[in-house]
Amino acid sequence: MNAKNRSLGALVLLIGAALLLVQRHEIAARTGAGLALQGIAVLLMIWARLTFGIRSFHATANPTEGGLVTNGPYRYWRHPIYAAVLLFVWTGVLTQGGPPAVDALALAGIATVMTAIRIQAEEQLLLASMPEYAAYAARTKRLVPFVF
Repeated sequence: MNAKNRSLGALVLLIGAALLLVQRHEIAARTGAGLALQGIAVLLMIWARLTFGIRSFHATANPTEGGLVTNGPYRYWRHPIYAAVLLFVWTGVLTQGGPPAVDALALAGIATVMTAIRIQAEEQLLLASMPEYAAYAARTKRLVPFVF
């Protein structure tokens, strides 16, 4: 399966997992600290979208015209939008006021794996289309600045 199809399949499953968490009322944090973290996740996503612009909205992995974006949050993260999604999902699942349900953990795990598949597909296409991406990837962490 090519990178675009992998990323589309992963997006469908990622959205499905998130919708199931919404349906189960396990995606919104129930603690003050959790709500603060989810607020940070939303602000990070907005910052990244504004920095990258409308050209970044694709259902499949698809390098866009206009060159590599390395400013704003992309200075610290290669994938700040995915980092924001994972922060939001995991914060919601882990701050429900008690031990998280096994199926909620499984859904968050599915969201994480699908995000990893999308990241891999996007990076494969970026490396093929933008030679400067390799140097950017070498100096910029994927999801956690300065760590991973």
